[in-house]
Amino acid sequence: MAHAAPTPGMRTPGPRAPSGTPSGAGATDVFGTRTHLVMKWAVPVALGLVFGYWAAANRRSAGPITGWNILFGFVAALVFIALYVAVRAVAPRMRREAHALLWAVFAGCAIGFLINQSGSSVLYCAGVSLVVAAGFFVVMLYRYNTREAPEGHRTG
Repeated sequence: MAHAAPTPGMRTPGPRAPSGTPSGAGATDVFGTRTHLVMKWAVPVALGLVFGYWAAANRRSAGPITGWNILFGFVAALVFIALYVAVRAVAPRMRREAHALLWAVFAGCAIGFLINQSGSSVLYCAGVSLVVAAGFFVVMLYRYNTREAPEGHRTG
């Protein structure tokens, strides 16, 4: 296969990761530091606003929107954002199993709270919450087992 000879001013590809290394080990980050900083706060706020709207909509049961309903939605969003940021700050310092369990508990409690606001029975809320938490735990444990070292730190 023929390749063009390098000329002055032509970019040459950087060093490649040796074969057999994980795909992310030699890769460079596509986004800059500023983008990561913005997304570090934009994701929890966006998820919190969706969570708060969903909780308020479940609580009013297709009734009229009131000031108390709006206040409830914003309070639910603020609590969700605070808990999300706390879990995100604490979880990476834990071992893989505890890391996955913490995110599973957070997801299960969040879904249980949303279902509870719709007026369902407590047993139904707890059952769905446990199923969601168990599924989330399995997925997160798989993710952390394939991407982290046994100490709980990322490998790549």
